[in-house]
Amino acid sequence: MAQVTATTPEPIDDEELRAADGRVPGRRGRATRQKLLEQTAEMLQTTSYRELKVVDIARGAGTSPATFYQYFPDVEAAILVLSEELTLEGIAVSDLARGSWKGKAGYQTAADLVGGFLDFWEKYRALLRVVELATLEGDQRFRSVRTRFTTKLTEALTETIESFRKEGKHPVDLDAQATAGVLVSMLAHVAAHRYGFEFWGIRTDDTQRSMTRIVYTTVTGQKPPAGA
Repeated sequence: MAQVTATTPEPIDDEELRAADGRVPGRRGRATRQKLLEQTAEMLQTTSYRELKVVDIARGAGTSPATFYQYFPDVEAAILVLSEELTLEGIAVSDLARGSWKGKAGYQTAADLVGGFLDFWEKYRALLRVVELATLEGDQRFRSVRTRFTTKLTEALTETIESFRKEGKHPVDLDAQATAGVLVSMLAHVAAHRYGFEFWGIRTDDTQRSMTRIVYTTVTGQKPPAGA
């Protein structure tokens, strides 16, 4: 399975790090801020974000609530920073959709895309759960985060679908962007509920194979290669 290579992070602007009192933290301050973020991410694994308390995050990071508030006005602000950071790796998943989609190589591209997307979702499951919930509740900040890491993949798939349409291999009465958007939504929904599938007795390998066949056939307009 192809591995997702995270995009090299851009240098963090001082304005993004500026503390509540207006100061830009030095090396120790940045380390403290990062520790608070890491503690927040760790606690999200076992605690609902609505139940996360500043005092608990600060205690886990070995500092005080007062120090937390130097960097973040509330818990949601810290979660939003974490969400912004995951978009870089989410955007990198779109690179998996830019390989060859012809024949067996195309089927492997579909498999790599599905596997990479599932791996990304699993890695950031707790954080993405917050992003999804906040988006559904209408929080525009989190909606923006979600849009950024899904748009690049939608664009990549749209371009590929368009190329197959020009070759006469894809239904001309289907909008390429709409089709790509549906595929991305399918990937996100299944990734978010994969454990529900397992609870029903559906093996993960079978789920992933079904997803791969759907993606390949929908993108290319062709049947999967023999033996796929």
